[in-house]
Amino acid sequence: MATIPFSATSKSATHSKFISTFIGSNHLRRNSRSFFISTSGSGSYRGRRKLCVKNVTATNQKQEPKDVASQEGTLGAFPPDSESIASIIKYHAEFTPCFSMESFGLPKAFYATAESVRDMLIINWNATYEYYEKLNVKQAYYLSMEYLQGRALLNAIGNLELSGRYAEALEELGHNLEDVARQEPDTALGNGGLGRLASCFLDSLATQNYPAWGYGLRYKYGLFKQHITKDGQEEVAENWLEMGNPWEIPRNDVTYPVKFYGEVISGPDGTKQWVGGENVTAVAYDVPIPGYKTKTTINLRLWSTKVAPQEFDLRAFNTGDHAKANAAMKNAEKICYILYPGDESMEGKSLRLKQQYTLCSASLQDIIARFERRSGDPVNWEKFPEKVAVQMNDTHPTLCIPELIRILVDVKRLSWKEAWDITRRTVAYTNHTVLPEALEKWSLKLIQELLPRHVEIIKMIDEELIHTIIAEYGTEDTDLLLQKVKEMRILDNIELPTSVLEMLPKSEESSVVDHIESVDISDKKTKTTDKGDQSQGLYTEKKKEVTFEPDPKLPKMVRMANLCIAGGYAVNGVAEIHSEIVKNEVFNDFYKLWPEKFQNKTNGVTPRRWIRFCNPDLSRLITKCIGTEDWVKNTDMLVTLQKFADNEDFQSEWRDVKRRNKIKVASFLKEKTGYLVNPDAMFDVQVKRIHEYKRQLMNIMGIVYRYKKMKEMSPEERKARFVPRVCIFGGKAFATYVQAKRIVKFITDVGAIVNRDQDIGDLLKVVFVPDYNVSVAEVLIPGSELSQHISTAGMEASGTSNMKFAMNGCIQIGTLDGANVEIREEVGEDNFFLFGARAEEISGLRKQRSEGKFVADPRFEEVKAYVRSGVFGPYNYEELMGSLEGNEGYGRADYFLVGYDFPSYIECQDKVDEAYRNQKRWTRMSILNTAGSYKFSSDRTIHEYARDIWRIEPIVLP
Repeated sequence: MATIPFSATSKSATHSKFISTFIGSNHLRRNSRSFFISTSGSGSYRGRRKLCVKNVTATNQKQEPKDVASQEGTLGAFPPDSESIASIIKYHAEFTPCFSMESFGLPKAFYATAESVRDMLIINWNATYEYYEKLNVKQAYYLSMEYLQGRALLNAIGNLELSGRYAEALEELGHNLEDVARQEPDTALGNGGLGRLASCFLDSLATQNYPAWGYGLRYKYGLFKQHITKDGQEEVAENWLEMGNPWEIPRNDVTYPVKFYGEVISGPDGTKQWVGGENVTAVAYDVPIPGYKTKTTINLRLWSTKVAPQEFDLRAFNTGDHAKANAAMKNAEKICYILYPGDESMEGKSLRLKQQYTLCSASLQDIIARFERRSGDPVNWEKFPEKVAVQMNDTHPTLCIPELIRILVDVKRLSWKEAWDITRRTVAYTNHTVLPEALEKWSLKLIQELLPRHVEIIKMIDEELIHTIIAEYGTEDTDLLLQKVKEMRILDNIELPTSVLEMLPKSEESSVVDHIESVDISDKKTKTTDKGDQSQGLYTEKKKEVTFEPDPKLPKMVRMANLCIAGGYAVNGVAEIHSEIVKNEVFNDFYKLWPEKFQNKTNGVTPRRWIRFCNPDLSRLITKCIGTEDWVKNTDMLVTLQKFADNEDFQSEWRDVKRRNKIKVASFLKEKTGYLVNPDAMFDVQVKRIHEYKRQLMNIMGIVYRYKKMKEMSPEERKARFVPRVCIFGGKAFATYVQAKRIVKFITDVGAIVNRDQDIGDLLKVVFVPDYNVSVAEVLIPGSELSQHISTAGMEASGTSNMKFAMNGCIQIGTLDGANVEIREEVGEDNFFLFGARAEEISGLRKQRSEGKFVADPRFEEVKAYVRSGVFGPYNYEELMGSLEGNEGYGRADYFLVGYDFPSYIECQDKVDEAYRNQKRWTRMSILNTAGSYKFSSDRTIHEYARDIWRIEPIVLP
């Protein structure tokens, strides 16, 4: 443990020089938050200067733009040397301490180092936004319930091009940069691909100099920290904020009111006022996001929730009713306690809805305040969509649509027509799923109780939508109209508005001759009189009256995805196959109505975090091969690697890099799980959220089949037949998702038996890595050789882990699902192990299953019987195995087609073994996977969003 004296007399002249330069920029002088630091040399204080941290706020006060577009206003004018960096780290260790003064251990070294980096980020951050203010640029705002950022230290200093200097500075202070970086906890603001995509997008927005902000919530306890015990997965609260977050800047002066419950009062002039109810305050916390090799530093604004101190019931507290005393505080604070609180109970559903509305309301109030400040008086609201683009990352921020209308109509006093037009030109929607449970539906009763004004607005939007449907399809064919309205309405199972009912045809009945038999209109057959006369004028059928009556047995719901499409100007899928499913199946009626709204934007990942920083050895080899490091910002250059795919010397260097990374993985697995694995075995990895459609169950059943066959062979036969493998799993099962948690338990039970089987030895290991997160991925992915992306075709929107693995030269086995389709096209069909049913076959296969026509492969039945035999312990796996059996029923009938795809899956795994034995061929495939990953940079994706959806331009600071 390093010990550093921190007296004023120990400060070096270099430190003084750096601080003077560091804080001397003009743009840092005017500020609402400032504190003094010493600029004296050793022995005495000769003067004081302010370190000013400008507050990037959205107040309504008009400010004149300042001329800050100069080199002096950014860090680029004076990059610090290692000696200066060491001094500022020492300064923060003394003057902004989170730890005791006695020592300079690794935790303290991390926080002091992070604070020093944050100081540098703030310089560019302030310059960025003062320049945006000056130009009054159009800005994109990305709203997401998740941001899975990972650790920030190495990424930040890498983007600032200061990695070497920070390493030297920390070495001078007695520490290693890598050891210091490992002290940082992962930010617990996300769970899976949705949040990681949002974080990649922020990195690319900053790197490509696009004016943008991210908005999210500051979850105190995250999703959960995953522990693996003998009983499977256990969840405990994340503690990532326990020691504070050195990257965030609390903005206690940037607050907005957020209301729940209450009632709506109509004024005599027709205006509406939402009054009463429960009021909370959203408080901003800002996190600077630096671009790579650019001055641009954008902002992620996170909201926390609280109430005013006067809401604390002092009288109740002093009488001993402590729960009542702080009830209002707890109700407010718990909104931002947990990401995705369990929604099995009504309280859980209410809390989730509160979270979503808090994100929408606080963010929009902030966006509108910024627009008003930049616009000056009078505000021209017609120009709002010309300055603001709001992107909803999935349906969680859907309430942006009624909330924006509420603010414009109730607060800013615009007409409904004006507000509706502005909203439809401002908001865009990214769809991330075709799973029914993920296409959110909320109880109308719950929204009515929690957000009464918004229900009124949603009903008006629904009415507008129905009028549009009628205008498109008319009222002649009432069956067609009924079908379209039922499919497309925002309000599900709710009576039609009066204005719509008035447009529909009324029941008509014409006179008929006396002896006409009763008319059966259900089968439309022609009836005759008792005289047998079938002439045309003898009778007239009674037209069916179209009532559109709701079913009292079904709940009344609000369909959030339909609201997104109706209220936004753009809808995009996140992979080519997914976008086609969105257009042709999930939202086909909307696509026919508004084809111009629908686009594809294939997801991408940032090459900075996912290859340049997490795999430095491979990055150096690529740079050596290409001849420049420019590929980090222009991944099209990775195609150059194709020329070297058969070069023996290059292949040898490529294999050396992979083996070094595998050794790191082996060491990591020993540390985290206690299992010792052989780095010469194939590293076969499936790491992602645990879900039945992602089919971790098929993977582990394939491993069980492999293990059973090994046990049936002699040692010589095993070695001849099977390539040694280390099968690595990671991912969290949602706390209330019982079947997913059974899968986790199954994987760990199989591992416990296989890993101690001395007959099998290093031929097969099964390891479940607990608490999978970004930092774990940054270790596993560079050392992976085979990655599994084996979801049921048509169910994975895109996937982004497949892109990260490809970038790092990992070969994939998978179905034609999500971005797998495009990855296979780019890396080459021979360099991707394909199996399984196609998306267009799935519905037919499920129909066959329901009709009892499916016959399971004997190998699949063999595996189920082996599991049921108890070989993997006493746990009862009947529910898990039973889900793969039967032809119908909840939790039965193998909905995700594990049994159907299993034979082609294990046969494909035989092809994997065959290819791995030929290391020259395998290395060539690996190189071509990295070369083919050029298309999957989030830089490319963000450029397409900016060009096609947001219509914003890069703004490069001078």
